[in-house]
Amino acid sequence: MMTKSDLADETVCDWTVSGMDCGSCAGKIRNAVTRLPGVSGVEVGIMSERLRLTLDENKTGREQVEKTVRALGYGIKPRGAEKKEFVLPGAASDANHEAHDHARPAGAEAAHSGHGSPGHVHDDPADRGKNWYQTGKGRLVIFTGLLLAAAWGVELFAPRIGAWAFVAACLIGVAPIARRAFAAARSGQFFTIEGLMTVAAIGALFINAAEEAALVVFLFAVGEVLEGVAASKARNGIRALADLVPKTALLEENGTTREVAAASLQVGQTVLIRPGDRIPADGEIIEGISGVDESPVTGESVPATRGPGERVFAGSINTEAVLRVTVTKAAQDNTISRIIRLVEEAEEARAPTERFIDRFSRWYMPAIVAVAVLVVVVPPLVLGQSWDTWIYRGLALLLIGCPCALVISVPASIASALSTGARRGLLMKGGAVIEAAAKVSKVAFDKTGTLTHGRPQVTDLVPFGHTTEAQLLEVAAGVESGSSHPLAVAILNRAETAGVQALPARDARALAGRGVVATVGDAPAWVTSPRHASENGGLDGLGLRQATVFEEQGKTAVAVYREGIPLGLIAMRDEPRADAAEAVRQLSAMGITSTILTGDNPRTAAAIAEGLGMQFQADMMPEDKLGAIREMNEQGGVMMIGDGINDAPALKQASIGVAMGSGTDVALETADAAILRDRVTDIPAQIRLARAAMANIRQNVTIALGLKAVFLVTTVLGITGLWIAILADTGATVLVTLNALRLLGFNPEREG
Repeated sequence: MMTKSDLADETVCDWTVSGMDCGSCAGKIRNAVTRLPGVSGVEVGIMSERLRLTLDENKTGREQVEKTVRALGYGIKPRGAEKKEFVLPGAASDANHEAHDHARPAGAEAAHSGHGSPGHVHDDPADRGKNWYQTGKGRLVIFTGLLLAAAWGVELFAPRIGAWAFVAACLIGVAPIARRAFAAARSGQFFTIEGLMTVAAIGALFINAAEEAALVVFLFAVGEVLEGVAASKARNGIRALADLVPKTALLEENGTTREVAAASLQVGQTVLIRPGDRIPADGEIIEGISGVDESPVTGESVPATRGPGERVFAGSINTEAVLRVTVTKAAQDNTISRIIRLVEEAEEARAPTERFIDRFSRWYMPAIVAVAVLVVVVPPLVLGQSWDTWIYRGLALLLIGCPCALVISVPASIASALSTGARRGLLMKGGAVIEAAAKVSKVAFDKTGTLTHGRPQVTDLVPFGHTTEAQLLEVAAGVESGSSHPLAVAILNRAETAGVQALPARDARALAGRGVVATVGDAPAWVTSPRHASENGGLDGLGLRQATVFEEQGKTAVAVYREGIPLGLIAMRDEPRADAAEAVRQLSAMGITSTILTGDNPRTAAAIAEGLGMQFQADMMPEDKLGAIREMNEQGGVMMIGDGINDAPALKQASIGVAMGSGTDVALETADAAILRDRVTDIPAQIRLARAAMANIRQNVTIALGLKAVFLVTTVLGITGLWIAILADTGATVLVTLNALRLLGFNPEREG
């Protein structure tokens, strides 16, 4: 039984692990550290190069975890001890960056045994940006290539000792690989590519195939370089986001400006942004009007004119005039930082397909080893054939058996899709969300703020009796004071424009799905739907008919009244977004039905739905939306689009909930997915991207298993040998990774 003191000793630890190029890399690390006492909750992200786990340091120290990972041939540093690839530049102090980039602690070379030496050398952060031949893996290729060339030279000029030269080349090249194979075996992982390589190379020496054994070691090194290059390209799309935010900003204090680190900006400070500069922080414009190019953040290609009171995002580009901006988010909380964090953490939400492949690979590799043993033993014993021939074929089967390509096939595609989406303001929280989005057959939209602009304007004021328009507005504005609901904002704006002062109000409370009540003056006053007002004596038959006329015109009407005293009607209209009809058309072309779920009245909903060519359900309370989504879910995958706050229950109930609205905290953190641009056409684009990702995954699985199947057959038949076997393994990994990289160039906005 775990006590409170046990829990107190557990710490969540985070490391950056360099050199993970494929799924088997992550698997080796996960399995090795899981076996350590006191370790639980292990999470390994290939694309984010992250190891996170819960550690009881009374049982196992952090140093032991790091030693275990390094023994497998990977670099490891505490996350934050180096310049993070997925964290904004400047998030740590410049001194820390300098320490990482240019200094190495004493003993670091020993701690990273195997790096820069021959074998399965993994990517070191210092290698990034260098040519392939300057990296650790590149040096491995050159070293083993020179060994092989030297052996061929010896054989040419001294044929009698040529075979021994190949033996030496093989043993020298395979030694560090064997060392890491032994480290993996000690952690209970016997079926690693290093282990199979070691067995195959040594076995080849025993059957007098030294030349081919040395060639296999060299080809293995070449394959490692190609894997590293492909994996690095897959990460670069996400890393590029971190470079969008400038490292410095012009801070304005006491009438003077000075250059400071962008990461040091605090909420409430004012920065000056010149034309052509990137905006250094999320903020609000306090002075100046200029075009702002938000394409780096949201993917919106046309610069938007922004002025006082409007928000701007870090990483956007000021194109025209000087702006003064108040910082509203610290560096670690700005939109780009949250996007990067979202993409980084998305690997934890693995797709069901990925989980299935992980389970499949656990028995696939032992099965291949068993088949290889049978190939070695059965023909010589049963058919009396040559041992050398069938040992050779069995060794080739071992090399083909490594499931690297199969295991990386899903995460590589997912990472590329996440990166492509992030660049266009389409965010999805991991593979599970992508797979769910690809299966969507119905889309449910909230109306206000989603299909419409969410900025209704008052179109009609109809006072009753002796009430004047000003009196109607002062009561309604008093009830709505302090509310941020779009209808409330419309009323308050109209009162301000008309110069009407809202009456003092207190004790305001929302009537879910009906309206608002507050004490205005000394008596309660209501602003509610006409139906609710009619049921409570706040609207007579004539007023109800007038409300119906407004609703048939596509307007939203609210009744203002006191206890038994109707004061009047206020009609507002919220226009549909310009691209709403096009989005519905695109969804229909994709075989997806669209429905409006709104708390508005049926006539207003019908007017909007008819113009967009959609189905609708109106007069819905939050619980009604929840029930409607639950019913749709029973008929297939449904995507719910809402504002991320009012529609939270329905967003959670849907197969995938998408929050819409320019990078709000709720949009990025509450729903399964988010759309940063207020564009309805991004909904079909998001589904298109998800479908493309799943199609890419199916292609990758076919490539991985297809190549394995072909070469298994040709190896057993003696058509292909050891060097082809290693090419089949690393070649398949490179092929599926390169295929996944095609998603980086995919344009989800293009139909067809």
